[in-house]
Amino acid sequence: MEANMRWAALTAVAPVAWGANYYVTHEFLPPDSPLYGAALRALPAGLVLLGLCRQRPRGAWWWRSAVLGLLNVSAFFVLVYAASQLLPTSIASTVMAVSPLAMMLIAWALVSERPGIAHLAGAAIGLGGVCLMLLTGTGGVSVPGVLASAAAMLVSSFGHILTKRWNNTGTDVLASTAWQLTTGGLFLLPVAAAVEGPPPALSPPALLAFGYVTLVATALAFAAWFTGLRHLPAGTVGLVGLLNPVTGVLLGTAVAGEVLTVQQLCGLALVLVGVVLGRPRGAGRRGGSRTPLQPAPDKRPARESSTCNSL
Repeated sequence: MEANMRWAALTAVAPVAWGANYYVTHEFLPPDSPLYGAALRALPAGLVLLGLCRQRPRGAWWWRSAVLGLLNVSAFFVLVYAASQLLPTSIASTVMAVSPLAMMLIAWALVSERPGIAHLAGAAIGLGGVCLMLLTGTGGVSVPGVLASAAAMLVSSFGHILTKRWNNTGTDVLASTAWQLTTGGLFLLPVAAAVEGPPPALSPPALLAFGYVTLVATALAFAAWFTGLRHLPAGTVGLVGLLNPVTGVLLGTAVAGEVLTVQQLCGLALVLVGVVLGRPRGAGRRGGSRTPLQPAPDKRPARESSTCNSL
């Protein structure tokens, strides 16, 4: 139980960083360059992690890295960037809170994790909170922005569960994260050059913002998230992800000057209740994965036991 709480605490780094990422992107990054914005977020982060791991893909991980890079990085980052520019921070992050339900259903199909009653109840209550925060009546909401955020949620939910399934083979989490980020960034660069032309000029605040987006909201956050997916049921991880909209709403109101209504406060409270209901309770015994939570014995040569195992 105590170990599960530690894994949940580590996993929580990711949604908090992602919730702040909406504000940083909305306020400081170029609004008309989602492809370059996504590429500059992914590729430097992937290279940093590759420098730490010093491992390259082997066997099936060459094509797996390409698939996961397209889902978790290329498509997801572009959609999130667009949603961040089109929507207020609180709304953009809140739409993503539907992901626990999506992750539970996909995990049930792909990795045989039957969601527990507590997980389903937490997801339902959190979803109710999401609806309250979205339907604030404080002004028009960009339909393209909501669609971009919803598409990002679906793409990432599928990609994250696929990552969980493939990472059960004993591959280092940090290494597979590095491969995904690097591959996704390399996919995006030529597309960005063809569609958006030369890279946008970046002011000093934009450079600092990209530093946060790359190192904290991407390299650190994705490593923490995928580590949580390896050690915890997807339902628990998805509910921890509800901290994403909580962070986004708090930043949007406290820093960006967005109005937090009584209705939004009630929705925020429901989201927090959903997180508490879905907290880990001895994952792997009841309602958890039938897949062993511990990685398979590592058959790689001893020289490959690198800093990638630090998480």
